[in-house]
Amino acid sequence: MPAAPRPRRLRSAALAVLASAALLLGALTAQPAAGAAAGPAPAAGDPCLGQCQDVLTAGENGHATLAGILLHQSVGTRPAHSADQVDEYDALLHDYSGLTPDQLSAYFDDASFGVPAGQVESTTTPRAGVTITRDRATGTPHVKGVTRSDTEFGAGYAAGQDRLWLIDVLRHVGRGQLSSFAGGAAGNRELEQSLWAVAPYTEADLQQQIDRVKASGPRGAQAWQDVQDYVAGLNAFAAADVAANTYPGEYVLTGHGSTIAPFTATDVVAISSVIGAIFGGGGGGEVGNALARLALRRQYGTEAGDRAYAAWRAEDDPEATPTVHDGTAFPYAASPAAPVGTALPDPGSVTEVPRTANGTGTGAGSALSGAAEGVLPADLITAKKGMSNALLVSGAHTASGHPVAVYGPQTGYYAPQILMVQELDGPGLRSRGASFPGLSFYVEIGRGLDYSWSATSANQDITDTFAVELCEPGGGAPSTSSTGYLLDGTCTPFERLVQHDAWQPSTADSTAAGAYDLVTLRSAYGLVTHTGTVGGRPVAYTALRSTYRHEVDSVIGFQQFNDPAAITSAAAFQRAAQDIGYTFNWFYADADHTAYYNSGTEPLRAPGTDPDLPILALPAYTWQGWDRAANTSAVEPADRHAHSTDQDYYVSWNNKQAPGFTSAWGNGAVHRADLLDTRVKALVQRGAVTRTDLVKAMEDAANVDLRAERVLPELLAVLDSAPVTDPAAAAAVAGLRAWAAGGSHRREASKGAGVYTDAEAIRVLDAWWPLLVEGEFRPGLGDAAWQALTAVAPINETPSGGQSGATSGGSDIAAGQAHKGSAFQHGWWSYVDKDLRTVLGRPVTGPLERAYCGAGTLSACRQVLLTTLTRAVATPAATTYPADKYCAAGDQLCADSIVHRAMGGITVPRIAWQNRPTYQQVVEFPARRTDDLTDLARGATATASDYQDAIVVAYPPKQAVDGSTGTRWASKTVATAWLDVDLGTVRKVGRVVLDWSDQYATAYRIDVSTDGTAWRTVYSTTTDRGGLENRPFTPTDARHVRVVMLTRGTDNRYSLNEVGVYGK
Repeated sequence: MPAAPRPRRLRSAALAVLASAALLLGALTAQPAAGAAAGPAPAAGDPCLGQCQDVLTAGENGHATLAGILLHQSVGTRPAHSADQVDEYDALLHDYSGLTPDQLSAYFDDASFGVPAGQVESTTTPRAGVTITRDRATGTPHVKGVTRSDTEFGAGYAAGQDRLWLIDVLRHVGRGQLSSFAGGAAGNRELEQSLWAVAPYTEADLQQQIDRVKASGPRGAQAWQDVQDYVAGLNAFAAADVAANTYPGEYVLTGHGSTIAPFTATDVVAISSVIGAIFGGGGGGEVGNALARLALRRQYGTEAGDRAYAAWRAEDDPEATPTVHDGTAFPYAASPAAPVGTALPDPGSVTEVPRTANGTGTGAGSALSGAAEGVLPADLITAKKGMSNALLVSGAHTASGHPVAVYGPQTGYYAPQILMVQELDGPGLRSRGASFPGLSFYVEIGRGLDYSWSATSANQDITDTFAVELCEPGGGAPSTSSTGYLLDGTCTPFERLVQHDAWQPSTADSTAAGAYDLVTLRSAYGLVTHTGTVGGRPVAYTALRSTYRHEVDSVIGFQQFNDPAAITSAAAFQRAAQDIGYTFNWFYADADHTAYYNSGTEPLRAPGTDPDLPILALPAYTWQGWDRAANTSAVEPADRHAHSTDQDYYVSWNNKQAPGFTSAWGNGAVHRADLLDTRVKALVQRGAVTRTDLVKAMEDAANVDLRAERVLPELLAVLDSAPVTDPAAAAAVAGLRAWAAGGSHRREASKGAGVYTDAEAIRVLDAWWPLLVEGEFRPGLGDAAWQALTAVAPINETPSGGQSGATSGGSDIAAGQAHKGSAFQHGWWSYVDKDLRTVLGRPVTGPLERAYCGAGTLSACRQVLLTTLTRAVATPAATTYPADKYCAAGDQLCADSIVHRAMGGITVPRIAWQNRPTYQQVVEFPARRTDDLTDLARGATATASDYQDAIVVAYPPKQAVDGSTGTRWASKTVATAWLDVDLGTVRKVGRVVLDWSDQYATAYRIDVSTDGTAWRTVYSTTTDRGGLENRPFTPTDARHVRVVMLTRGTDNRYSLNEVGVYGK
């Protein structure tokens, strides 16, 4: 239960709205009753009826002047709305177990359209036809334009207000110019090097991409114009900000003074390449796969090694939890039994190509890993992050009969956040939600007129590795240093893409002066990543991504998401998602339907080729219909993309999409999506699911240790096969058992306790995991295969980011990054689980090709586990949780904690660990855009059985129909009560919305009457839980609508903030 009731946050209950076409603002807010938070009147015509909420940590504002930064650093003050959502985000972790519907607004903000007049914080009119209204609660910009051009201009202006510095940083990252712009810190250099390796472009390349969109058709031409107007608004703000001397202080601290270069449309392309590389890519890594396969062949022989590789690769694990679980299969990217055109390297021949050249000063050399932080995380591009989660339940299983959804992107923790929230309201644009700075001409994840959507990273394979045969352009014998490759039988020089960077020390970054060139070689078959030999012939391995040179093509899909005329159904949403080339799992909910669609430009590969391994760069093995100049090809048709409509429920946490769909490494029998799946499945089986239920399920999964919940039972079963006689080991086993039985949570007993409830058991498992995994598998794999496998699949990903043991660590995966929140995506949980079940003699579908633990003998396996457990128990906490810039050695709670990485001069306090989206929606649409959304109760005559009439303040029934959730009706101390709304004349009614205070009824009914004498019951319940409730029923004639309260849920009286009555 919550330690104490939290005050209700300001919200728009949307209990009384005008016709949906009106889209006007609500009435002024009435004065709050004593002890209640003032609630705004609803945005008119909003079918969400107050049941759309969201949260963005740390806050909306990412703009700080130099004076603001210096004040923050000296006395700790922060600009308004820069960190005002951190506390509510953090508080849910500590309070969720006893969460009730009326408390949701303490942890999520109102996401209704518009800003009631009483809640306006500021209004800006940057040009005629544009209004940017910011609300008091979060400072979110609500952009309204007379024309579409006005709206987009306003979006750009608002983006500048909230993220000008970050947008500038991102456009420089996208051009490989971060060190020149923000300083030469090793982190900055590593980031720009990683970007230049996967998305290097010339200015002509960037311009060509935006021009191609313009020429693609009417929507493309509109997108081009939207970008022009957006950039114009962004530049208008930058100019005004400099003129007013209120521009971001980071410009001064990095040595730029007041110089802000004008933004251009090609900046949008550059930023798109950054975001796409982080969140929307997939595949690649085939060289690492090949090395793992070769290592297994050397260990076991060719045939046995290939069987082992297939088992470890687990492309289609039958025990994996898929998002589509209705039995429908969507085969994609499977390895054929007898592949053709495979280009496995000769053992020992592979070398990664250098990323830089001509280094001077601090730019000389290549030692970057673990060095000084930059303005953005060094591994922002290279780390394969498991991002975002989603929980949706069909209306067939909810209390209201409407779908409910809790979902959002898990984009990491930054200050300011790498997302920003806005509302867009103009011709062809009606949306509210999150967007990436510099791309916020459309809402990318959020809600539309009567629908909502979100995404999780899908990471399916859209990048293949080809082996191009090397040659000498001037003749001579080729080598792995050759600068040409064979293309159509002709020795063709690689295109050398070079970006020169140079930096000087500044106040923000004291790195000594230096310079270097970023260098990437480009071929018709993609970007060179490695060299080696195949059958003795020198080759270069190239990565060909289907979305390379097409970074902004996805804008067409996002444009449709924001257009209410385009998104009129679940099917329409799925069609729009087809136009997004990046790899995402898209989820949709409206008043009647849920839907899922897996987007991505999936190339149609040559028959018989294996996308999991390098492929010979020959015409017979390239993508079907491939135009190498445009990098386009035939693609998988829409009906072969994983998709579904109205499944009983959906969960996604970067897990397997569907049966038959090739998954990433380690995506098997145990996955963090299991934490969601088991909880949501249980809710669906129980029935009457609410938004509150789904929030609690999400948050419960957010603080559970996956290993403890899903793998520890097998570990204990092996240990239990004989008595544990060592006292220290026995105590550890008892502690682990108690922790698992108690729910496997990594959580304090209460906020501020300073220690996890099961701190010792958590310490033991954290120390034990790398030891037990190595002890279980390394002897059977051999050193070479062990290192090769851990290079492509890290063994562990804990909240603290450590405990990876003697492994290669999965160099391109963020498993070792501390304080990042997201955890338990990448690890060997499935392998351990399957292996131990095999040793225990339990059923395993899709097992590993052999038993590894103790060579398959239970007693020997037990000894391995016991020996490694004993070592773990003796491992000091300071070793398991080493010191860093935020935490002392051995501080477990701090080591796990989340740090909002500062991307400017304003920092945010650490918060406790939770595994959860950084922007999150909680939505349920009770109505459709075609419904009559006029509140017939607003201003009607209300009477009641009685009401509380104190000397200082009274709670008369009229306050339940005044349009304000800051006032309320309250009964006296009674067992039963009623509240009657007289509509004045007989009307057709079909919906009642009740907004209870914390004094709600668990049992009540809704009666209607045409004359106030003869009553008919249209709804009743005995299991209500309060909060904001939408109660639709078959439309009927009524003049009087009466709520008859029969059983109190809390306290000794009943109280309603608002009662709304609607025609449908």
